[in-house]
Amino acid sequence: MFNVLIETGSMNQGRLVFSQITDIFHREQFQRCVAKYPMPRTSKGFFARDQFLTMAFAQLTYRSSLRDVEACLAGNPNLYSMGIRGNPTRTNIAYANTHRSWRVYEDFAQLLIKKVRPLYQSDASPVGLDEMVYAFDSSTIDLCLTLFPWATFRKTKSAVKLHTMIDLRGSIPVFISITDGNVHDVNALDELVVEPGSIYALDRGYVDFARLYRLHMDGGYFVTRAKKNMAFSVKDSRPVDKTTGLKCDQTIVLTGVNTATNYPQPLRRIKYHDENTGKTFNFLTNNFSIPAQTVADLYRYRWQVELFFRDIKTRTRAPTLKPASIVQPMVVIAGLWFIHLLAGG
Repeated sequence: MFNVLIETGSMNQGRLVFSQITDIFHREQFQRCVAKYPMPRTSKGFFARDQFLTMAFAQLTYRSSLRDVEACLAGNPNLYSMGIRGNPTRTNIAYANTHRSWRVYEDFAQLLIKKVRPLYQSDASPVGLDEMVYAFDSSTIDLCLTLFPWATFRKTKSAVKLHTMIDLRGSIPVFISITDGNVHDVNALDELVVEPGSIYALDRGYVDFARLYRLHMDGGYFVTRAKKNMAFSVKDSRPVDKTTGLKCDQTIVLTGVNTATNYPQPLRRIKYHDENTGKTFNFLTNNFSIPAQTVADLYRYRWQVELFFRDIKTRTRAPTLKPASIVQPMVVIAGLWFIHLLAGG
């Protein structure tokens, strides 16, 4: 489909759709990323941009293997017009995927993030707040143990975990970290650079009071769910409109042996009953100024990150590669999502 020419009115522009999409990527910025992580031995005649465009083409056309990629491109007379100058043979692609550092594409994805975010600065917050609101979560991507023994997860299965934080204005990912599947979610908080005044919606798996207190001391706010065994005492209570599903809005202090030391400041506990699902939630936050209903809404909008994971898993493919090469389709995921976004979804 990428060999189709775009037409505007009756005037044929004479450029491939694939080329118009990949023009989004600034060539000089990409080359600066490549220069930071040189290959031990360069791939002759198949350079970094060739590799990226080849893998982008493979993802966008749903190729299932490197052999499939090679066969598809070998019969394409428009490689030069697509921007691919090298020879995309299966051997060249496999060598580049194995030996070129994945950090090239991680850095480039960060540049794409900076390019996309300003497009959504004027969008209203989904909960009507002036503060920046982020949703943070992770998703496990299962892999074949035989092909990817390095991605430790279980005895019979390999996996990597995709830790992602998205800006709820436009659902733009602003942080992506890929770890082994057995890395606990809460460890990703150690990599988080807190923006003072911003609000972070976190799943219950991120409840580690020492880390949450560090986020609090850095000037950030969090909204999360309390664990069932949390020990606390109520210091104050505020009235709520129970017709909205709110049950209580309390100021509490933690009384657990370790939690009282790890988080010595008061917290806000909000109990909310969802009539649609019949479930009751206990939310925790260190923000005492926003309405109680907004706290419940913030956690509900946290599910935007789950939609991001769904898009990642349904729109992208991981061609069969050599062992230890899953990093290429995984890091290309980030860049390709922005291709979909900037090209209009």
